[in-house]
Amino acid sequence: MDSSAQRAVSLAQSGHCKEALPLLKQARQVADKDLKRSVGFAGVRCAMLADQPEAAETFLMFLNHEFPHDPEVLYLSVHTYSDLSSRAAADLASTASGSAQGHELHAESLETEGKWDEAAKEYRRVLQEDPRLPGIHFRLGRLLLSKSNPSESDAEEAKKEMQQELEIDPSNAGAEYVLGEIAKQNQQWDDAVLHFSHAAKLDAGFADAFVGWGGSLVSLKKFSDAIAPLETAVKLQAGNPAAHYMLAIAYARTGRKEDGDREFAIQKQLTQKGAAGEPPAESQEKPN
Repeated sequence: MDSSAQRAVSLAQSGHCKEALPLLKQARQVADKDLKRSVGFAGVRCAMLADQPEAAETFLMFLNHEFPHDPEVLYLSVHTYSDLSSRAAADLASTASGSAQGHELHAESLETEGKWDEAAKEYRRVLQEDPRLPGIHFRLGRLLLSKSNPSESDAEEAKKEMQQELEIDPSNAGAEYVLGEIAKQNQQWDDAVLHFSHAAKLDAGFADAFVGWGGSLVSLKKFSDAIAPLETAVKLQAGNPAAHYMLAIAYARTGRKEDGDREFAIQKQLTQKGAAGEPPAESQEKPN
């Protein structure tokens, strides 16, 4: 097996990938670790040269399984997947640039460049092609709020986009969360609780939704109700000082002084370390 594997690697290194690739696929069972690694690297290279993306992914999965956390393997993975992504994007652009997916890809590219208005136009073109394509109203609404200083009209339009997204995809936790944030900024606490709680129920790992849910209940002075979502929040996001602070308030206001003191101490320690950014302004004082 070793000799066959060495021959396969040698063929690959000399540029004979067409002959090497079938042998490299068989050689993955070789026992020698160094040779196994060489087989994997040669396999990825030859698969990419032969335009066989599935084979390239198979060799990458093999390498990551056999050599987890290896810097060179991870580096190869990053560049290979990036290359595969670029090839797929070029293929889409050349064969279906006018499709909804083509406009969506272009919009995403413009968004990463910070070209908000141009990206918004592309997302609207997507909706002209397919008005009920899931995710587009959400992205358009999020984009409107990504501006450096979104206006009231931007926020109102974003709200409408999120509502339309939920009509198309009621399971979109992100849209519910953004609606919660908009309500929170307007101090519409009941609406904030509604949307944050929906987001948390749609995605049990959505820590920020639990923080928003519990924090809004604290603002409503519903301290007992706030405890459960905030306890979940600090489990999911232990380094968030704001979540610990609001939980401290909820505990203190329900007579659980020791628990409140503990959470406040954690919040204070996290704030001092700068572990999760600046806490809310009110968190500078200990809750009563």
